[in-house]
Amino acid sequence: MKSYLFPFSVLLLFLTMLLFPAPVLKGASDGLLLWFHTVLPTLLPFILVCDLMLHTRAIHWIARIGNRLFSRLFRTSSYGSFAILSGFLCGYPMGAKVTTDLLLSGLISRSEACYLLSFCNNTSPMFVISFLVLQNLKNPSLMIPALVIVILSPILCSFLFRLRYRSGSSAQTSSFQTHGSKSIDSPFHQDEDLLDTCIMRGIETITKVGGYIMLFSVLTTLAETFHIASVPVLSALVPSLEITCGIQQICSLPLSSEQIFIRSLTLTSFGGFCAAFQTRSIIKKGGLPFRPYITEKLITASVTSFLAFCYLFF
Repeated sequence: MKSYLFPFSVLLLFLTMLLFPAPVLKGASDGLLLWFHTVLPTLLPFILVCDLMLHTRAIHWIARIGNRLFSRLFRTSSYGSFAILSGFLCGYPMGAKVTTDLLLSGLISRSEACYLLSFCNNTSPMFVISFLVLQNLKNPSLMIPALVIVILSPILCSFLFRLRYRSGSSAQTSSFQTHGSKSIDSPFHQDEDLLDTCIMRGIETITKVGGYIMLFSVLTTLAETFHIASVPVLSALVPSLEITCGIQQICSLPLSSEQIFIRSLTLTSFGGFCAAFQTRSIIKKGGLPFRPYITEKLITASVTSFLAFCYLFF
């Protein structure tokens, strides 16, 4: 049955696009404009610089500084702190990309990569401040609470996820630290064409991100055309397709300000299915599992919803 579901869905989408070209054109245009005007100029520089740091001795300095800031709290190796820093500050899918790059470079183990992926691939603080709070919630007083909740949720969940990846003992935690300390002084081979290589890899990554944004923007526009979000069962699914369109949809619903705040923060914490598939396209290079990642993001989103509820009502 599963072998027929995906081909049937693709065929149905193709027929729908033929019958309703106007919303498809609008969705594709909106998605590409969002990618070109927002995602490309904000994400590509971080992809390039992080890739350059990873292949130069700058990664040594970041690892030594991050070891003092993050390794004790999250029980990661020195190099794992670089993924934490990128994942919390740069936005989707930088946490997943840096984690995968560290794994492929041999600087972290597979178990540590799975642990890092469970909590360090998040929405950037700039997105929360500018897009969520100021542009959509239109309430500057919610800036600090929203930031604290969105950042605190994955941190709290990391203590829970750590139990899964430490195999019931402290041996796994120790292996994270040992792996990082052994790698920190290993020499790097300096490629004369390193900048060109990093640029090409960055363009490949950002192009994939743009393709997913365009596709999910088309799906969102088609859902709006058919008023699928008005169906109670699907009212929560449609906004979760793509985070920017989803937040705008949630804020336009006839709900109370409290409900809008909770639902918006929950979606921001989850990231939407578009960000999830972007992450999947990146982590498959390192052979990292996708299903546990989705489960862990849903758990984190649930914790975010609970914290937002506590903030508003307690």
